[in-house]
Amino acid sequence: MLRQPVVAGQFYPSRPEEIKKLISGFGLKKQIEREKAIACILPHAGYIYSGKVAAEVLSRIEVAPTCIILGPNHTGYGVPASIMKEGTWLTPFSSIDIDSELAGLLLKNSKYLEEDEKAHAYEHSIEVELPLIQAIARPEFSFVPIVLAHADNLVYKDISSAIALAVRTLKRDVTIIASSDMTHYESQKSANIKDKAAIEAILRLDTDELLAKIEDMGISMCGYMPAVVAIMAAKMLGATDARLISYQTSGDVTGDYSSVVGYAGITIQ
Repeated sequence: MLRQPVVAGQFYPSRPEEIKKLISGFGLKKQIEREKAIACILPHAGYIYSGKVAAEVLSRIEVAPTCIILGPNHTGYGVPASIMKEGTWLTPFSSIDIDSELAGLLLKNSKYLEEDEKAHAYEHSIEVELPLIQAIARPEFSFVPIVLAHADNLVYKDISSAIALAVRTLKRDVTIIASSDMTHYESQKSANIKDKAAIEAILRLDTDELLAKIEDMGISMCGYMPAVVAIMAAKMLGATDARLISYQTSGDVTGDYSSVVGYAGITIQ
């Protein structure tokens, strides 16, 4: 399958030079030496709103030649735990191939992952990360896209175990990326309180605490499923620490603090 971009010109510019110009306006500091990270959490809104947060992370870490990118299912299409095993995704910069060997092993290792293209056809949460990775961190890489709907801990543990086992088996140098925004359409004050609680749990690498806070506080973090799986898998691969690199809301961009969306950029190492 050749997947065409579906939100180019909406969430991000459709021309490479326009993407680079937008990124140059973020004022990123040039890193003398990039940090190693097993995983990271990046937002996936329009670049004018969340691009700087994602870019802050990508400018700091050494992105591996292969990425496993997990995103939430906003469209409702496809199966609950969807993975594309084969294909190429087009971006304004170039094309990115799916690592079929890694994807195939993930399918073999997991009870819940299913090969499916429908969940990916119109989903933006993975697509928006690709041009940023190409422009800031690694122009050429392969990846495995996984889209997750709401599930339970059993599913999250299964998929994270499948990821860790596959990475170890193939001895791949892999960066795991969870695509998620934080609180949606609440006041700046409310978003800050709720997002602080979720971020604190993530920084402790405590997925049980994160899931409990999301439920107890009603935190509308759209990609908590990818975040939980990424944290679990990263811990299985040796992660012991997480750092908040950047946080802001859409209100910090627009000046309207009555109804905002939160964005956090986090590294896990």
